[in-house]
Amino acid sequence: MHTADVRALHRLMLVARRLDEEAIALQRQGAIPAYAPSKGQEAAQVGSAAALDPARDFAFPNYRDLGAAVAMGVDLVAYLCTHLNVWHGGLYDAKVSRLAPFNAVVGGPVTHAVGWAMGAKLDDTGGVAISWFGDGASSQGDIHEAMNFAGVYRLPVVFFCQNNGWAISLPTERQVAGGSVAARAAGYGMAGERVDGNDVVAVFEATRRALDRARAGAGPSVIEAMTYRLGPHSTSDDPGRYRALEDERAWLDKDPLARAAATLSAEDVAAAEEHAAEVVARVREGLLTLHERPGEELFIHVYREPTHALLEQQRAWKETAGA
Repeated sequence: MHTADVRALHRLMLVARRLDEEAIALQRQGAIPAYAPSKGQEAAQVGSAAALDPARDFAFPNYRDLGAAVAMGVDLVAYLCTHLNVWHGGLYDAKVSRLAPFNAVVGGPVTHAVGWAMGAKLDDTGGVAISWFGDGASSQGDIHEAMNFAGVYRLPVVFFCQNNGWAISLPTERQVAGGSVAARAAGYGMAGERVDGNDVVAVFEATRRALDRARAGAGPSVIEAMTYRLGPHSTSDDPGRYRALEDERAWLDKDPLARAAATLSAEDVAAAEEHAAEVVARVREGLLTLHERPGEELFIHVYREPTHALLEQQRAWKETAGA
């Protein structure tokens, strides 16, 4: 997407919202063991992912970035199958989709993005890496090492922090010194920008600026999208134990979907809802009809050249499974 198209962005956000709701329902029904909801963060995810160039760029998500997968056109059944414990990292082709398998290690995908960006710079591809992480993850040592390395080598990478106010049950002000993740960029010699994370157009434009800087050789950037996790940290979490209902209601008034929809016609919104319902029905059916994967895949995709220990484990598995 070359320019911010509110109608198209709203359509993507609505798919992400309705699919997020369906994933929660599937977890409550026992079909999915666990899930990390993303309600309220659709603008941050969709706006930033939609700004990428799918021919050159590569994205590295964490476990709460469904909106990015939607915006990048990833096969959503193949993406969400990880939550079914069918496959680790998704069954989609990450190389073709330009979206790495999502990473459940807090801060983990950020170092992967920096490594990819180093390769892109050495090969002079014009590609830029982006990695999403939360305000809680910003306190991890991996994040600081990645930023320092990227700053030293002027790598084409965007560090995108979704500041949703909470590191599980710990508020941002109690775990981010100085109160701003974007402000840390200056310490690593890179650009930093704080943006309204519930304004999908603002997010798109901020990301596009960061991508343009990287392509021009100006190095990495930090974007801090100020948003709010309207739901729980995960389906096993009760946010009512650590935050006030009044705060949730105040942020609900800033719902990114409602803000985008307010600029569209009723016909556009109704058409988007119809489209989202069709996508959700298709994905639900696809997830519930997935077959169990071959057990051999536990061993054949671990190392390029299997180790002796792995081969022994495979042999023992075959004997136990009667394979």
